[in-house]
Amino acid sequence: MNRLSLRLWLDRALHLWRSSLQLRTLLATVALSGIAVAVIGGFISTSVRSNLFDSRRDQVVAESERATENAQSEFSNAAELSDSQDFDQAQSSAREAIARSTTSPGGTLVAMLRVTGQDGPVVMQNLVSRGFDESTMVSDALRKSVDADAAGRVYSQPVEIPGDDNRRDPGLITGSVLDVPGGGRYELFIVYNLRDVQNTLDFVQQTIAVGGIALVFLIAAVSYAVVRLVVRPVRVAAATSQRLAAGELDQRIPVRGEDVLATLARSFNGMADSMQRQIRQLADLSRVQQRFVSDVSHELRTPLTTIRLAGDVLYDQRDDFPAATARAAELLHTQTERFELLLGDLLEMSRYDAGAVQLETEPTNLVRLVEDAIEAVRPLAAERGSELRLVAPGGYFEADVDARRIRRILQNLLGNAIDHGEGLPIVVHVDSDADAVALAVRDYGIGMTPEQVERVFDRFWRADPSRQRRTGGTGLGLAIAQEDAVLHAGRVEVWSQDGAGSCFRLTLPRRRGEVPGESPLDLPPEDGLDIEALTSDGEGGS
Repeated sequence: MNRLSLRLWLDRALHLWRSSLQLRTLLATVALSGIAVAVIGGFISTSVRSNLFDSRRDQVVAESERATENAQSEFSNAAELSDSQDFDQAQSSAREAIARSTTSPGGTLVAMLRVTGQDGPVVMQNLVSRGFDESTMVSDALRKSVDADAAGRVYSQPVEIPGDDNRRDPGLITGSVLDVPGGGRYELFIVYNLRDVQNTLDFVQQTIAVGGIALVFLIAAVSYAVVRLVVRPVRVAAATSQRLAAGELDQRIPVRGEDVLATLARSFNGMADSMQRQIRQLADLSRVQQRFVSDVSHELRTPLTTIRLAGDVLYDQRDDFPAATARAAELLHTQTERFELLLGDLLEMSRYDAGAVQLETEPTNLVRLVEDAIEAVRPLAAERGSELRLVAPGGYFEADVDARRIRRILQNLLGNAIDHGEGLPIVVHVDSDADAVALAVRDYGIGMTPEQVERVFDRFWRADPSRQRRTGGTGLGLAIAQEDAVLHAGRVEVWSQDGAGSCFRLTLPRRRGEVPGESPLDLPPEDGLDIEALTSDGEGGS
């Protein structure tokens, strides 16, 4: 498996781990239960091994004590130690006594070794059973303990016994001292094979291991069944909530039983019923509101047309009226125009709210569109003393857009910049890349606070209601601009600082149906203007 395949496998495993609650719960249960079984099994195995060894050691020591006493008795009962035949008979009797006193399923090994460093004649040769290796079985510590003992105690220690097929069986060696009349002191070593104890311990450990593994698998199976029983309703609830979010308001969770999950299902269904009622009420109210706005707007157009005609007649003849009447005619003309614009904006917003707006896109050169929009508002900018500048470095300027709506967005943004630009230059930036186009309108006027920036796209909201406007705005321009941008799958973003001006950036996809990524323009874009110098020199005319 190469590194790429391993990485893909790890990514899939990580995704499965993150996405499956059932898998995480099952693996956590198996891991914790496995640790618990291993700890308990290890404790049981250690306890059994300790108990078996202690029990067998006590038995071996007791047998060694009896064998030592019987052997010592045989030597003491010898009639004449000087008679080698009688002494040989005593040695044979002692060996038989040792054999009768020791029982081991694996057999025993016996060695009677004369204690070194004694004076006097050697009347009895060392007795060593076949297979007894003094160099490996008798340690220096055991020999020192046995030789130094004068009370006839039995000492023991573990030892390994060579077996068949290079096998080494566990064993226990005991040591004691025999006093041979006329022959000195002899060491008595008896080796007991503990293969039966090891077999018993192996069987117990295997049983514990098999039982532990079976218990872990049983716990895993039970956990899987329980988790599946609990997670399944959660999955149903998740799927139902997704369908509800997608607009299928009639979806509900089946209710079964009287347990906690059934209570959850009933609560969820109750919440869905309440949401459905409220959504329908809001939808009905929205339709009524939209119809009301549309009907009122349409109904007002007829009297507004009549008022507009009469106002135009009065406005054209204002020079023949007294000054107060002429001023009233001018106000009537201005407010009638504003009222007509407001009705148009209200109708447009009602169409957006009803979802009845359709795009009419065509390939459009945005630089030409921006130039036309700038020329349309240049007289108004000149009246306010603001110079309009266009920065278009070049790029993919054609895009599939609804030219009428983009022109309306530009007019709204330019009108706001003229109203709040304080007579300083207004810079319009156009740039694009292979996927998106961007327009930015930058002014250096009064700017906005962060609280005002958050509300700048709200309907009928103005940063300074008392400020006189020259563009005749209705308070719906930026809201409509945002709706037009969203209709193109684009976005309108704003940057502003109090006293440093504002910048609105429009980002649109170059092709209809796509979603623009990062905007080709910074917010705000760099334009190289020294506003402090312009302000100090009093420049800013058109």
